[in-house]
Amino acid sequence: MSQSEIPVDIEAYLHTHEQLLDAIRGLNDEQLKWKAAPDKWSITEVLAHLADHNIVVSFRIREILSGSDVRLPAFRQDPWVEGQKANEGTAAEFLASFHALLVFNSLLFRRLGKENWKKTGVNFKDETVNLPIIIRAFIAHVQTHLSQIARIKQGSGESLGSSCSI
Repeated sequence: MSQSEIPVDIEAYLHTHEQLLDAIRGLNDEQLKWKAAPDKWSITEVLAHLADHNIVVSFRIREILSGSDVRLPAFRQDPWVEGQKANEGTAAEFLASFHALLVFNSLLFRRLGKENWKKTGVNFKDETVNLPIIIRAFIAHVQTHLSQIARIKQGSGESLGSSCSI
């Protein structure tokens, strides 16, 4: 299948990694791990969530392609982030995982024929979805979290004072 026949913008999908890198460029570890409150996420935790989300979306894509009729899984994002002690990890490790899945999935997308793009599954909201819907929703989800990262940066800049390099 040629690039022009693929019903999603693979470059926009891949570009989400660069957008995240741009969003955190110049931030130090303290800024990346800063939390406005104990029940709020740090930037590092947002990145961990996006890596988790990419894992789940990757599974959903493969479940649809397999022709499975099981409901596509949801996941409990807050317990996942907390359970893996995400704020003890690094932004770099979460971004590396996120990027690896983007590349891996993009290679898959390029192999698919028209019939694969039409396959559907039922998500946890009881909606019928196909791969283009899932991929576009993934890109939009990253955009939402880029806005969240911008808000966290603003809060950490105010909290950490003038020593910030934001």
